[in-house]
Amino acid sequence: LTCTSEHLFNLKFAAKELNRNSKKCDKEEKAEKAKIKKAIQKGNMEVARIHAENAIRQKNQAINFLRMSARVDAVAARVQTAVTMGKVTKSMAGVVKSMDATLKSMNLEKISALMDKFEHQFETLDVQTQQMEDTMSNTTTLTTPQNQVDMLLQEMADEAGLDLNMELPQGQTGSVGTSVASAEQDELSQRLARLRDQV
Repeated sequence: LTCTSEHLFNLKFAAKELNRNSKKCDKEEKAEKAKIKKAIQKGNMEVARIHAENAIRQKNQAINFLRMSARVDAVAARVQTAVTMGKVTKSMAGVVKSMDATLKSMNLEKISALMDKFEHQFETLDVQTQQMEDTMSNTTTLTTPQNQVDMLLQEMADEAGLDLNMELPQGQTGSVGTSVASAEQDELSQRLARLRDQV
């Protein structure tokens, strides 16, 4: 009735893999942000919005992978302690036997369920882990908040030094007939006014 060092290694390896996946999502987020800028520069707002949604999805996924990495790491430390103190129970050994395929899958839902089983074996399941699990379930949704998308589009436009010409909340209407030159002139006037206010 033992929890082998190989099983412990697999837990720690899974935590590293989850961390690696998080970094991969970070890179994808940056790539999507670059695509947003290009699309805005070409005036293709529909494509820009799609890339903004992708960027936010990748950001959320990166956070999810990072959270799960920390959770698996914490479980590995607890299992290590149980092994060291000779407190590996029969039921814990049963969980260990079924874990390898789940960890290799990198499926967050399956790994989360596995961690639930592990944590159930420990007498003191602290409140913090439960809160982390609650947060995980709330952030695994695939929907993309539109206000986040709009904010990201605006941020990318600002960085590219461009005017989005999106609908303005103060009842100002931008007609299609307005020339780009006059729109740029308005933007320049506003920026100058803001600069004067700051001085």
